[in-house]
Amino acid sequence: MRTPKTLATSLLTFSAAALLALSAAGAAAASPAPAKAPASASDVSSHTVTETGTADYWTAERMRNAVPGDVLADRALKRNATSAKSAAAPLEGAAPSMVEAAAPSLQSKAQQSQTLQTKTNASESPVPHIGKVFFTLGGTNYVCSGNSVSSGNKSTVSTAGHCVNEGPGAFATKFTFVPAYLNGAAPYGKWTAKALYAPTQWSSSGDMTYDTGFAVMSTLNGQYLSDVVGGSGLQFNAARGLSYKSFGYPAAAPFNGESLKSCSGTATNDPYNPQFNTQGIPCNMTGGSSGGPWFIGTSSSGYQNSINSYGYGSNSTKMYGPYWGSVIQQAYTTAAAS
Repeated sequence: MRTPKTLATSLLTFSAAALLALSAAGAAAASPAPAKAPASASDVSSHTVTETGTADYWTAERMRNAVPGDVLADRALKRNATSAKSAAAPLEGAAPSMVEAAAPSLQSKAQQSQTLQTKTNASESPVPHIGKVFFTLGGTNYVCSGNSVSSGNKSTVSTAGHCVNEGPGAFATKFTFVPAYLNGAAPYGKWTAKALYAPTQWSSSGDMTYDTGFAVMSTLNGQYLSDVVGGSGLQFNAARGLSYKSFGYPAAAPFNGESLKSCSGTATNDPYNPQFNTQGIPCNMTGGSSGGPWFIGTSSSGYQNSINSYGYGSNSTKMYGPYWGSVIQQAYTTAAAS
């Protein structure tokens, strides 16, 4: 088995009327293996944030100097390598389900109709619901990417598990989401978390299969996050091998983390660590892009169905993301209802 490197080395590293509904989707083109035991509340770990002054802490200088959070994924990958599960582990799956959301009113028609990119990365104009995530762990300031998603509390952000919890270890502090970040600007403000959520399988053992986290944000100036920037619909237990467009803020060379980038392509299984159940798309985004959303289809208006998690080697041209099955769905459901 090839020893993985993370983004730290290869990828140094909606409105007030938004509709929320769970509905069945069509049958998967290639049916996944039988589902694992249904996820429950015990599959979710959470942390209530009590600190104050977080938004003021994240000055322009601290945001620029934050370390790409994928160094945390690197540690988890190394731990996974020493306790690898069987490569024949079944793929998680259940009846496909979706969380619907109205398209953000702030999103331009041009952004909604972008065609599939053929390059391994492309420059993008800011998207209101996609932004940078800043947090602190072990006294170090880190940066990742994140996305505002549709939720009952209108305040939920998706990101990587390693961007909310060390996996295993402590939950992050000073967690802040800056939507539509561009060259140090925060056009929609700095939104601070009041609670963080991750699958217990991530927080207790750093299992890369479940590298996804959710943050519930406090209101800002009396407003809810998705009322200001919109919120993406989500899909869980979908078919494998779909076409995606992913977004993130890569910070390591040749990028500087100051603007939004994207990758597009058809997902294929990770051939080196199939026990992770992850899929990869053509992408050379570097660290800082961790936690950025994957959308089914060709634009940021599609259903979100994964996040940027890890890659291999210093010249990696693949970005891998976790399969969003029932366990990650439970983490979302718990966060969205809080």
